[in-house]
Amino acid sequence: MAKANAGTVNPHGRSGVRIVVAGDQGTGKSSLIITAAAENFPVNVPRVLPPTKLPEDLYPDRVPITIIDTSSRAEDSDKVAEELQRADTVVLTYACDRPETLENLSIFWLPHLRKLEVKVPVIVVGCKLDLRDESQQVSLEQVMSPIMQQFREIETCIECSASRHIQVSEVFYYAQKAVLHPTAPLFDQESQTLKPRCVRALKRIFILCDHDRDGALSDAELNDFQVKCFNAPLQPSEIGGVKKVVQEKLSEGVNERGLTLTGFLFLHALFIEKGRLETTWTVLRKFGYNDDIKLADDLIPPLKRAPDQSVELTNEAIEFLKSIFDAFDGDGDGMLRSRELEELFSTAPESPWTGAPYEDAAEKNAFGGLSLDAFLSEWALMTLLNPTFSVENLIYIGYTGDPSSAIRVTRRRRLDRKKQHSERNVLQCFVFGPRKAGKSALLNSFISRPYAENYSPTTEDRYAVNVVDISMENKKYLVLREIPEDGVGKLLSNKESLASCDIAVFVHDRSDESSWRTSSELLVEIAGHGEDTGYEVPCLIVAAKDDLDSFPMAIQESTRVSQDMGVEAPIPISVKLGDFNSLFRRIVTAAEQPHLSIPETEAGKSRKQYQRLVNRSLMVVSVGAAVVIVGLAAYRVYSARKVSSG
Repeated sequence: MAKANAGTVNPHGRSGVRIVVAGDQGTGKSSLIITAAAENFPVNVPRVLPPTKLPEDLYPDRVPITIIDTSSRAEDSDKVAEELQRADTVVLTYACDRPETLENLSIFWLPHLRKLEVKVPVIVVGCKLDLRDESQQVSLEQVMSPIMQQFREIETCIECSASRHIQVSEVFYYAQKAVLHPTAPLFDQESQTLKPRCVRALKRIFILCDHDRDGALSDAELNDFQVKCFNAPLQPSEIGGVKKVVQEKLSEGVNERGLTLTGFLFLHALFIEKGRLETTWTVLRKFGYNDDIKLADDLIPPLKRAPDQSVELTNEAIEFLKSIFDAFDGDGDGMLRSRELEELFSTAPESPWTGAPYEDAAEKNAFGGLSLDAFLSEWALMTLLNPTFSVENLIYIGYTGDPSSAIRVTRRRRLDRKKQHSERNVLQCFVFGPRKAGKSALLNSFISRPYAENYSPTTEDRYAVNVVDISMENKKYLVLREIPEDGVGKLLSNKESLASCDIAVFVHDRSDESSWRTSSELLVEIAGHGEDTGYEVPCLIVAAKDDLDSFPMAIQESTRVSQDMGVEAPIPISVKLGDFNSLFRRIVTAAEQPHLSIPETEAGKSRKQYQRLVNRSLMVVSVGAAVVIVGLAAYRVYSARKVSSG
């Protein structure tokens, strides 16, 4: 297994590897570089070498290497720091005959790299091996083990002698290998186990190669895997040898059907332990993974869209998700519990719904389970907020279609207003209002969270998503986005902030006059921003806490504002009593008719009136000009006739 094709040319997509060599003065940095490049030990060594290139075909990966020498003088420290920050990997040198230079790696150089936030593999190289005191023979492992425990960024340690040509080329081979085939993303040196993200990627690859879905790779499937990854088939004896190695160490690694997932993972751990990281990296890269063990960016098609366009899943993607839901609903109860969701996303780098904004965005049952509607609602939200991330996760969980067939870009909202209808399946509603107005309670009720008397302020934007049934044929995903009162300024600092909004709701506490005043001021502010930017949105006013008495003059005030601005009268609701007055349906209906319920400010009205006057004046001028032109034409005809009759 894993016989790499020698004819492969730079499969890593890298244009080159930049290796920066640093260390104390007199540790052999420049001599090491010259000997590696020229294969001759230099007699006279310059203080600092210019950038040195190694031949492209020097190592099997055929990726060009550029080596940067650095100065040890204090006055050049800024230049050295700059070079270290541009490095793909760092070679730190010490002199084998000077123990203090080794100590200085822990005291200065390695902490210095951390201070500079240089997060690349480090190769520690003991130079001048031929000059080491023979009476102080200590193994490299004994010397370096405590340092490597403290500084996990150290990938490899090696000793060499430039003057004796001992392990010089190996230094830069390991440096290049640390970049092209790094250990850190794959393997935990301390626990000697594969890292979780690596396990999840290899599990996905195993499932993709298990064509008959029987939980094991047969001899034929193993051979197909080998050909795909390494362009070379396996002989039956080689397949038998692979399975024998696994079975001797791990009985559950092989069964009567073939190599199990446990055995597949064991093989890769074995490759890594034996230093054959290139085998596992070749497999990962053949299946589209990058150095972070995520799908490479070029696998996801770039999306071109205007600010007022959104992205939704296609019917093809939704049908795939329905089948995945059924496949992982092990107990057939129509709900995906936490354990089942974890298994569903076990082939993704991490569960995409951990943390904000997704974790608490959908309706869950008492056991934290998601119904099919809630499951699809989460996907609708993820696709709306981060389409690329959504497509990535579709691929992780087994979507094999063309990624571009999974999503569609909707019509522009500006065009929706002209057409007087929205065809979106996912509608986004911005929820504005002052503190303690009932915004959070509204979002909680939308996803069936119990009403809470205690007030808990919202400090960041928060989302809730659910399905709203308008009719048997019309089902929409509604996304409520709660915007804290003190977050409005930040939102409106972006000219295009309302472009993604289908409808805005303004919530106030009907028992509190100051709450109403702040909410109506927000309505004017949002309406004015929409008029100024061209991203006008339909708006509804919600009078929350209908179980409380309204403040004096509430009806007159709300009637005045709604009439002045041309919007519907406030919709009374009581979350506490569970009386929502069909609010969510009304939100969806208003969003589907985006030309209606758009508020007008006094400034907006004046602007429109002025525009009408200008248009009328232009019309009068154009009509007058047309009359003049017609008159001139008639006069010319009359003159021509007069001349001809004369």
